[in-house]
Amino acid sequence: MSIFIIVEGKNDRSKLRRLLQEEIRILCTFGTLNSSKLEALRKEIKDEEVYLFMDNDSSGKKIRSMLRDAFPDAGHIYTRRGYPGVEGTPDEYLVAQLEKAGLEEYIIYPDPPLFP
Repeated sequence: MSIFIIVEGKNDRSKLRRLLQEEIRILCTFGTLNSSKLEALRKEIKDEEVYLFMDNDSSGKKIRSMLRDAFPDAGHIYTRRGYPGVEGTPDEYLVAQLEKAGLEEYIIYPDPPLFP
């Protein structure tokens, strides 16, 4: 069984890739979503487990809404309002949200800083 996370952009994917094992597939909408892109996502994900992790802005909410219709059983991961999108969310907060989604066994925990 595969697990997918859909994010908006490649920077979001890069940020999460550092925190998640390779088994988790991270797909991008690249900030837009049309019917052909939506169909490609559906075809790739099929009936596998999927999570939606969009920015907490109007564009992210619009994309999440469209994806919610396409993947009604998807899990939802949220970043806090005020953070500059998924890519600008601190690692500690991302890890907490991934744990909350039940993905702790796939998390690559960052090393603690050398100088707190």
